[in-house]
Amino acid sequence: MENAENIIENTTEVKLDSKQRAYATGKRKNSIARVWIKLGSGTISINGKSIDKYFARPVLQMIVNQPLNVIDNENGYEIMATVKGGGLSGQAGAIRHGISKALSLYDPSLRPALKKVGYITRDSRVVERKKPGLAKARRSYQFSKR
Repeated sequence: MENAENIIENTTEVKLDSKQRAYATGKRKNSIARVWIKLGSGTISINGKSIDKYFARPVLQMIVNQPLNVIDNENGYEIMATVKGGGLSGQAGAIRHGISKALSLYDPSLRPALKKVGYITRDSRVVERKKPGLAKARRSYQFSKR
């Protein structure tokens, strides 16, 4: 019984590194994002670039900022992310997933709000493979009677 109480206490403990940052890994499609979060000015840098330079489309910027909008704290955290693999949409989703997980590690009281909107859960949908005898995954070739 004593071990169970220790485990519960350790899960609510804030996990920070020597620079007072929380780290988490986010994934979406074929993209993997490594995210570090600390209290700061509200800047978001992705692979050494600002979010405006890396994601030119406003929709992708909005996806990255969604976890911060949920907790009503857009300018409270400094976020540094490295992302690789996949396309821009998958990378934005991976960063969103990583930010959500890092926020829940930095402040465990934020976890229920992020979990409720579904940002903590990894979106496991990936592209369906192409099958032999078909044009794509499900699309067949056009039928010709003659």
